[in-house]
Amino acid sequence: MNSEKKDNALNTVDLGRSGLRVTELGFGGIPIMRLGMDEAVEVIRHSYELGVRFFDTAHFYGDSEEKMGRGLEPVRDRVVIATKVWAKDKEGAAEQLAMSFERLRTEWIDLIQCHNVSTREDYTRVLGPGGAYEVLIKAKAEGKVRSIGFSSHNPDIAVRGCNSNKFDTLQFPFNFIEHDPIEKVFPAALEKDMGIIAMKPLGGGLLDRADLCFRFLQEHPRVIPIAGIQAMEEIDEIVGYYKDRRILSPDDLKAIRTVREELGGRFCHRCEYCMPCEQGVNIPMVLLVKTQVRRFPLRQVAVMAQKPIESVENCIECGECTERCPYDLPIPEMLRENREIYKRLLSEI
Repeated sequence: MNSEKKDNALNTVDLGRSGLRVTELGFGGIPIMRLGMDEAVEVIRHSYELGVRFFDTAHFYGDSEEKMGRGLEPVRDRVVIATKVWAKDKEGAAEQLAMSFERLRTEWIDLIQCHNVSTREDYTRVLGPGGAYEVLIKAKAEGKVRSIGFSSHNPDIAVRGCNSNKFDTLQFPFNFIEHDPIEKVFPAALEKDMGIIAMKPLGGGLLDRADLCFRFLQEHPRVIPIAGIQAMEEIDEIVGYYKDRRILSPDDLKAIRTVREELGGRFCHRCEYCMPCEQGVNIPMVLLVKTQVRRFPLRQVAVMAQKPIESVENCIECGECTERCPYDLPIPEMLRENREIYKRLLSEI
């Protein structure tokens, strides 16, 4: 990966074979959903002024695309914009892609991604006849998008997507708690010279030590983290760790081990090995609630999580999910905990 030093704290790097050159730190578009338009635009433009040139959002992220389009319109030709289509079918993807162009106020999209391809069914739908990929590859041929990627939470599906030679980039969870991709997923992507984007660099809001998170990520320069930002102070702090670069100290490594010990046994890695549940419990989606309440507007979480939480009533604590979980999580207990978190959420809105 070639790198080029700029006048600011951030290097620019080639995003694998995508043909895109991005800053080594990207801006994640989920948290700005909580902000008003003017405040969101201010945060986006402040991030640009600090040197961030890579901005990631998605059709699924409420009004995030609209805010990013407004904020980046004056500097459109100087930034890389990535978004995602959630639909797995051709018709749905075409509709969502058209909306993204309008919302983002742009004539081209630098990176379009198939959003959350994490099951065999989703993978087959996306790449099969009448799947979303047909729309994206056509848009690329027409010059409307520059590159195509996908995001996933499932290591097996991620590797399969990398080996397909259909995608230029992979977006996958990666932080000092979810560091397993180093062993299996990232090597598959690097073998194909794919760009790698790290979602959830702060563990979806569970990791409080931003210094540890980004110093850890700096030791993996071929992985580009996208930090979810909702305040100027947050991006100021994070960019500060790139201005003041240093390797993880013995005290840092000790702190990381402590956090891993505290969260490791209670942290859902969303690998989905626990599925399917014969009782119909949507285990991964239920276990997401704890992080969703930190990242999304509460009313949106109430809607997204309603059906998964209702499925908890079907749990008979048979223990099959616990046996299949490679991380030995006490899943039935965690299902109940997340249901209580959801109940408290409802009482607050």
